[in-house]
Amino acid sequence: MSATDTFTVRIPMQIRKRGGRKLILAPDGGQPIWAAPRARVDNTMIKAIARAFRWRKLIETGVHASIEEVAAAEKINASYVGRVLRLTLLAPEIIEAIMEGRQPTGMTMAGLLTGFPVVWAEQRAALYR
Repeated sequence: MSATDTFTVRIPMQIRKRGGRKLILAPDGGQPIWAAPRARVDNTMIKAIARAFRWRKLIETGVHASIEEVAAAEKINASYVGRVLRLTLLAPEIIEAIMEGRQPTGMTMAGLLTGFPVVWAEQRAALYR
């Protein structure tokens, strides 16, 4: 066989979607193989959450006394700092889902910055509808 020879391998299988996940059906009728959904890591959201927790720590430790001081130190708008700081109020499982790329498809950074409920159960209901 030379480097220019090609050959084709055919594997009879079917791919079906069930519950939003892909299922690979083997030709012999054996156990189905679930294909893991691809993570949709949103670096913008991750960076904003990390920034929010860093800013909160700076305020809590007394490095900065207010949102305005954080904004002045970072040379950005104070209202933006306030909106980003709200991300620290997200439920831990929502933050974990964002970090792992498992957030709902409709969840965007702009949507998070416009506001969400403070109560964790209400967040889940609002963000996962």
